[in-house]
Amino acid sequence: MNVLLIYPEFPDTFWSFKHALKFVRKKASFPPLGLMTVAAMLPKEWLMRLVDVNVANLTEKDLEWADYAFISSMVVQRKSARQIIERCKNAGVTTVAGGPLFTSEHENFELVDHFVLNEAEITLPPFLEDMKNNSVKRTYTSSQFADIQTTPAPRWELVNLNHYASMSVQYTRGCPYHCEFCNVTTLFGKQTRTKTSAQIITELDSFYRKGWRGNVFFVDDNLIGNKKHLKNELLPTLIEWRKKHKELTFNTEVSINVADDEDLMRMMSDAGFDTIFVGIETPDTEGLAECNKKQNKNRNLLEDVQRIQRAGLQVQAGFIVGFDSDTPSIFQRQIDFIQKSGIVSAMIGLLQAPTGTKLYDRMKLEGRLLGPMSGDNVDGTSNIIPIMDANTFQTGYKKILKHIYSPENYYQRIKTFFREYKAPKMRSNIKFNNIFALFRAMYHLGFLGKERVHFWKLMLWTCVYHRELLPLSITLAIYGHHYRKVSELHVL
Repeated sequence: MNVLLIYPEFPDTFWSFKHALKFVRKKASFPPLGLMTVAAMLPKEWLMRLVDVNVANLTEKDLEWADYAFISSMVVQRKSARQIIERCKNAGVTTVAGGPLFTSEHENFELVDHFVLNEAEITLPPFLEDMKNNSVKRTYTSSQFADIQTTPAPRWELVNLNHYASMSVQYTRGCPYHCEFCNVTTLFGKQTRTKTSAQIITELDSFYRKGWRGNVFFVDDNLIGNKKHLKNELLPTLIEWRKKHKELTFNTEVSINVADDEDLMRMMSDAGFDTIFVGIETPDTEGLAECNKKQNKNRNLLEDVQRIQRAGLQVQAGFIVGFDSDTPSIFQRQIDFIQKSGIVSAMIGLLQAPTGTKLYDRMKLEGRLLGPMSGDNVDGTSNIIPIMDANTFQTGYKKILKHIYSPENYYQRIKTFFREYKAPKMRSNIKFNNIFALFRAMYHLGFLGKERVHFWKLMLWTCVYHRELLPLSITLAIYGHHYRKVSELHVL
C-alpha cells in the first residue's frame, strides 16, 4: 500500500508568520504533528510519503504513486483542502480525511471517500480492520476520548526539519473550561488527559538526535489544565532533561490563572518555557460573563500579565471584539489595555462561532448565523450578525489594528514589555537569533521599512538599558513586520 499523507496550505494569517519566516529562510512555522502521529498508527509495512503543501508542491508524480491519500486539516485550511481533495479525485486516488475541519464539517465534502473523525486512536483501528475485510464504511466517528498515554510517537523521519521554524509536541488534550466561543471541549472534552513524561522525553529526543536546536511548541490548548500532573511529573522531568539540552526552548498556551501560582511559573521558566499564549479576550467584565470566561473574571488582568512577565514568561495574547455586550467604547479600551500591558504579540479578532459550540447554537437559534467561520482570527470577518451597528463595528476594529500595529505604538509596547520582563538566565538560543536574520532585519526594517526610525531607536534603547534582550528585540521587530503585513492585507 502506497499512502500519501497530505497537509493543506495555511493562508497568510497572524500565526502563519509567513512574512517573518523569510528572515530566517524557513518555509513554515510548524510541521504537521497530527499527520505524523497518524502515520505512526498505520501498518508498518505500508510505504508512506508526507507532503506538507506549506513547504513543498504536491506533484502529479506523488498522486500517480499513491493508492490512498490521508488528509488532515484545520478549518483555516479549508480552501487548500478542497483543492487537494479535487486533485486526488481527478487522479483516482482514494481519499481519507480527518482532523478538526472534517470532524466539524464532513457533510460539506462530498468528494471525500472516507472520513476518520474525532480522535484517530479510537476511529482509525476499525477503519484499518475494515480495509482488511474489504468492508470499509464512509464514516468512522466516536464520542469517546482516547487514552493518549497509548499514543505512539510521531514519525519525524517523514519531514525535513530544516523547513520549519519550530518543532511541536502534545502533552495534553482537553480543557477544564467551557468558553462559549471555543470548540476545544467539543473536540477533546473537559477532562484534561496527559501523556507520560517518558513519552514527551522520547518525542523531544527524537528530533534532538536529528539535530534540532531551536524552539519547541507544546501545542496543548491549556498546558495547565491538570496542574498536579504538570508540577509533579512533566516539569521536574523537563528541568532535569534540559541540564544537557539547554539549546531547546519551549512555548505553549495556558489560561490566565497561571499568574496565581508563582511556583508553577518558576518551574515553567526553569524547564525552558519562555513564551506563553493567553486568551484574555476582553477587559470588559460583561463580555467575559457573556462568553463564560470564568477563569478571567474578578481579576486584575493587567497585573496578572505583569506578574507573568516578571516571572520570565513573555505573554502573547488573544483579544476579541463583537460580544453582544460590547459598546463603541470597547475599541479604545482594548487599545489601552494592550498598550499598557506590554503584550507585544496581541492578536485581536472579530468574534466567530465555530461549529459545535454553544455560541454557534445560540446564533443559529437567534437567526444571526451567517454560515461557517473562516477560522482566521484576524481576517476582519465574522460569521455572526453583530448587535452593534455594522459600520461602527468595522470602523472600530480597523482602529484597533491600525493603532496597535503602527510602528510607533508597536515599538513602544516592546519597551513596556522589556521594563517588566525578567529574562531567564542561561538561555542559549532564541528564535530568529542568527546572523542571517539580524542582517535581513537591519536591511529590510532598518533601511527600507517605514518603521526604520522606530527600529533604530529601539535597538539603541535596548543596547543601553537591556542589552541582554537585543536578540529578542530583533525577533519582536520581525514579528511586527509580519503583523502589519497581515493586517494590511486583510483589513486596513
